[in-house]
Amino acid sequence: MNPGARLVTPPQDFSLVLGGPLFQFWRRSRLAGDALQLLHRRVIVLTTLAWLPLLVLSIAEGRVWGGSVAVPFAKDLELHVRLLLVLPLLVFAELFVHQRLAPVVRQFTDRGLIPGAAQGRFDAAIASAMGLRNSAPAEGLLIALVYVVGLFVWRTQVALDTSSWYGVVVDGKLQPSMAGWWLGCVSLPLFQFLLLRWYFRLFIWARFLWQVARIELTLVPTHPDRCGGLGFLAFAGQAFSPVLAAQGMILAGLIADKVFFAGAKLLDFRFQIAGLVAFMLLAVLGPLMLFSPMLADLRRKGVREYGALAQHYVREFDNKWLRGGAPAHEPLIGSPDLQSLADLSNSFEVVKGMRIAPITLQSVVQLAVVSVLPIAPLLLTMFSVEQLLAQLLKLVF
Repeated sequence: MNPGARLVTPPQDFSLVLGGPLFQFWRRSRLAGDALQLLHRRVIVLTTLAWLPLLVLSIAEGRVWGGSVAVPFAKDLELHVRLLLVLPLLVFAELFVHQRLAPVVRQFTDRGLIPGAAQGRFDAAIASAMGLRNSAPAEGLLIALVYVVGLFVWRTQVALDTSSWYGVVVDGKLQPSMAGWWLGCVSLPLFQFLLLRWYFRLFIWARFLWQVARIELTLVPTHPDRCGGLGFLAFAGQAFSPVLAAQGMILAGLIADKVFFAGAKLLDFRFQIAGLVAFMLLAVLGPLMLFSPMLADLRRKGVREYGALAQHYVREFDNKWLRGGAPAHEPLIGSPDLQSLADLSNSFEVVKGMRIAPITLQSVVQLAVVSVLPIAPLLLTMFSVEQLLAQLLKLVF
């Protein structure tokens, strides 16, 4: 298959991951099937390429356990977290997102939310997203960003300001070792590319939702999900859980290195931790807010229309049962009028209680916990296990 050829995708088969030059390379090299099978092969190949040469070169330079450097290879927690935990998780996230996001998108048509006249616009939005996903220039730009910006940020902001297995700082500049050169030319760019590609996919997802939100969907204000029928979109955020966990692991590894080798304290990073949670929630759940104007308008219209219907019904109910309008032989007991009144009242309460975004408190809490959970083990740098258990018991009892 031509490397630049686009993957032919039926209109309803939405996927953020089944396309692009790297995916085509995986297929040609038998490291992935058409639906991202053979996950273990990709994990083994990428981990071996990124991590194993660093071990071999560090052994050759005598910087695995100690030697003349303050941070030997074996003790660099940030590196091992990124290459042995986060990198496989980013690869696994592709399969996870593919399997969970496609059914969510399919709900737009399965639930009849797309009017017949707008089906072409919906299909065009999917085709546009798939075209951007398959873009070779886009992935080329990501590679350029990795080598031009990513490495600069790492050398100036992330790299430890002390001697380490990957190099020593001389006159404020990092002088890489042989392992450091492999880290800078292969391992870090590979890792950063996989991470940036996920943010690019989040952009594609947000752009797709923006296009769908411009369609006049056939929503119903009395839908029990209290989102007019869009409540299923709350599951879209959960599909990105592995990406959020991976980002939390990256920050955890960075903090661990600073705590163990630079004398920092966990609380010194409280703003970074809060910022991570806020940013990831915004990146994943923020696009769902694009439906807020539509849902707010639906709620206003629903309250107005169901309010008018309720006014008409209760007036007739009042005239019939309280003003003598009911026939003498018609008993109140067993009459469906009371049940209809209760049903109408429940429907009106559903309309009034509509949410203006397909986001639930449960989804916010779940994603926040997923983002911060990898950092939780670092609490042991502040408290002993016994102290943590005591605090937990106080919360429970």
